[in-house]
Amino acid sequence: MDKPFELMKSGKKTIEIRLNDEKRRQLNVGDEIEFTKISNSHEKLLAEVIELLHYPTFKYLIDNFGMEYYGYPANTDVDEFVESIYTIYKKEDEIKYGVLGIKLRLK
Repeated sequence: MDKPFELMKSGKKTIEIRLNDEKRRQLNVGDEIEFTKISNSHEKLLAEVIELLHYPTFKYLIDNFGMEYYGYPANTDVDEFVESIYTIYKKEDEIKYGVLGIKLRLK
């Protein structure tokens, strides 16, 4: 549950994956995003948006960057990773909104 937070905190994860929904369309390069650790709401990270990556699907985004950008070893199975994303987001929403990779730098 806290793994994405810990990967970001360690500097291994530099791209956050989200739907490109209405909320994410408000993001701009230079914005700051605060991430909160799920198991400890007092632990937070502040990151700056350094690039916005627009893609039609999660797979296409992930295929264009190595798994290392998401904090995983290069040999991580991309298809399994994409399937794990579908436990969070619906495929219908992926089609409706598209995908946004948020390239981040910790502050």
